[in-house]
Amino acid sequence: MPSRPRAPWPLVAVFTAGYLAAYLLPTVVGRLSAGLGLAPAQAGLVGSALLLCSAAAGFTLASRVERYGQRRTARAGLLLAVGGYGLAALATSVPLVVAGASVGGLGSGTATAVAAAGIAGRRDPHRASTLGLLSVSATAGALYLTIPHLGGGHTLPFASLALVAAVVWPATARLETGHDTGSVRGTGAPLPRRRSGAVLAGTILCWSMAQNALWGVSGRIGLTQAGLGEVTVGAVFAAALGAGLLGVTAAGALGARLGRAVPIGVGTVVIAGCIAVSSAADDLVSFASGEILWNACYPVVLSYLIGLAASLDPRGRWAVLVGSASSLGVACGPVTGSVLSEAAGYPGMGLVLGGLLLLIAVPMTAVALHTSGRPLVPGAVRRRGGAPAAVVAATTGTATGLVPQIGAPEQPVAEFPVPSPARRHSYRLARPSGGAR
Repeated sequence: MPSRPRAPWPLVAVFTAGYLAAYLLPTVVGRLSAGLGLAPAQAGLVGSALLLCSAAAGFTLASRVERYGQRRTARAGLLLAVGGYGLAALATSVPLVVAGASVGGLGSGTATAVAAAGIAGRRDPHRASTLGLLSVSATAGALYLTIPHLGGGHTLPFASLALVAAVVWPATARLETGHDTGSVRGTGAPLPRRRSGAVLAGTILCWSMAQNALWGVSGRIGLTQAGLGEVTVGAVFAAALGAGLLGVTAAGALGARLGRAVPIGVGTVVIAGCIAVSSAADDLVSFASGEILWNACYPVVLSYLIGLAASLDPRGRWAVLVGSASSLGVACGPVTGSVLSEAAGYPGMGLVLGGLLLLIAVPMTAVALHTSGRPLVPGAVRRRGGAPAAVVAATTGTATGLVPQIGAPEQPVAEFPVPSPARRHSYRLARPSGGAR
């Protein structure tokens, strides 16, 4: 089996390139509307097409990343991202922009699939996903502060996405190269924990949709309902992005001390309250409080959800599927927010979205509790197919010296002749791959 990189930074880099499009969606949609003369609904559809293509790539590659190899798949995704977003940046006609955005979305989804599968196979997937969220949040924040000072039009957001994908390309040299078809993982192994994985994928779709339903109309809430100026709203969003960075840092520091169920369940309840406050805001204090606290909690819960999905399957298939479901929810969010706000007003939209989050917090927490796992005792890992068990042991606090290292090769079996008064016997002796028991 090809060796994994010792440091998670190659996967973090690919993660950043894949997730960045969703983080920049508001400015992409806004620039499309202003630069190409599209109506807000039409610009939103272009953004939704980008994210739908990203989700489609993730669903398609869920079980194929290790077959094609991480390096090859990541480079194909980055190449699609550079070409697609580059075309969208240079094009001046709507059909070419739509085509470029769609191709770029396929590239983003491919890169995300590689990162999700690789993070799932690491000893501490929560730490790796936290680093990825910290990186993409910092990158998006820097672009949000830079792009407005470099001119208008749709060129800059798409060019930024293409540039980040090109910059990440050298990091792929540290990814796995070959086809992982070893007997430890078993290429034909069925998808484990199907019920838990399906529940998590369905709930995270609704979870992401609720987040982005508010994000898609937050600017209008601040301008029209709270009566704030554009500069003030921009300052609130900048502070919210800073709070997001602090939230990701706090999630990394907290680690697994509280498990996954508490951060996911309690965090989702807090987010529901923040959405209700933001959607009903009629002044600066309520609007800023809701937006900043919401953006501080959102990446914390998301990091634990990514870690939970990674724990369901060490091959990373559930991580990719759940991530693609999240992208699908992101794509549906702006449309949902617009429809709900027109039908029930912004406060009514907040109540509906908050109620939805409270409902799905229950099954998400149940999945986290059900799949928390138990530490393995020495000798509990089977010689054949022991890597999944080693993953569980390594992520639940078991001493690392007591179980085989994840991905370690099998030790050769040697035969030793032992003389006996009656006859010579041959005993097959083997050591566990992780060292002495």
